[in-house]
Amino acid sequence: MAIHQVAPDTYEQQLDHKLEHLKQQFSALSLPEIDIYTSPVSHYRQRAEFKIWQEDGRAHYAMYEPGEYKKPYIISDFHVGSERINELMPALLEAINSNDLLRKRLFQVEFLTTKSGEALITLIYHRPLDEEWLSVAQQLKAQLHADIIGRSRKQKLLLDRDFVIEKLQVDGAELTYKQVEGSFTQPNAHVCEKMLSWANKHTCNAAGDLLELYCGNGNFTVPLSRHFNKVLATEISKTSVEAAKYNFDHNAVHNVEIARMSSEEFTQAMDQVRPFRRLSHIDLGSYQFSSIFVDPPRAGLDNETLTLSQRFENIIYVSCNPDTLFENLTKLTTTHHIEHFAVFDQFPYTHHLECGVILRRHSLGS
Repeated sequence: MAIHQVAPDTYEQQLDHKLEHLKQQFSALSLPEIDIYTSPVSHYRQRAEFKIWQEDGRAHYAMYEPGEYKKPYIISDFHVGSERINELMPALLEAINSNDLLRKRLFQVEFLTTKSGEALITLIYHRPLDEEWLSVAQQLKAQLHADIIGRSRKQKLLLDRDFVIEKLQVDGAELTYKQVEGSFTQPNAHVCEKMLSWANKHTCNAAGDLLELYCGNGNFTVPLSRHFNKVLATEISKTSVEAAKYNFDHNAVHNVEIARMSSEEFTQAMDQVRPFRRLSHIDLGSYQFSSIFVDPPRAGLDNETLTLSQRFENIIYVSCNPDTLFENLTKLTTTHHIEHFAVFDQFPYTHHLECGVILRRHSLGS
């Protein structure tokens, strides 16, 4: 994200421009009316990372344009960051520049915050960290009222914990999420709440069981599980799987089984290409799947997963990349029709748009 493009006064115009581009890109698919979910114009990012530019014995927050790694943009303010990030940034920088143990060979700082004000700061170094650093970091933690992690090559020092607890409000319910440092979380909590509400709305009358691929920490799984008899979720990241189990437990979700495997592997399991020990605790034959939920990485769905998805009556597809979404929908719409289409402006002032699509299988004779 280029910071110099941030202009709250032109937010609506910038969003309109992105929408027009998307409509042209998807024109061949005859989309239904698009539901548009906007973002706050400032203080919407709950996480951020900055390079540290060291000059004349002082550290500065910096960002780089892609391919311009010798020309840093010094960051003096960060209005897109949460209010907690903006509160922490100057206090942290002052502490770093007041203590050589904190500043020496520091090259990156990461912030992870929540709507309720919890904060986790990761300091990443090009040198080993020792007990002396740990003592100074303990003082910093107390000063900032934020958890601290120190990282260097093959080293991770925790002062307490490596996660925050987020509370999201979705359709009158408060949902609890453990969000772990270094693992994927939705950066825009305000828009995330809208995404969860949208998915809730379009699955509230669902029947049967749900298959969810790429479930992450259970962000969507938690609210959607209440609309299905049973849910089988898959996720490849061990950290995310453990966070998802925590989130299921703390949100009283008891009808979800989770398997640590990729979507490609699960497709092979469904097709009985080969058995997987990671599925030995799950009876695939006991599920009566009516719906599939996918939230893939930017590369979109592979061909095998696309074919698997077409077996389901309902497809809920959340995409972070309209380009690969369009390619995937070109195939999916040979068996399904697009019933609902939404855009979520997760990243104002950039070209990115998050999309959500509800597809239903064509009825016989249609």
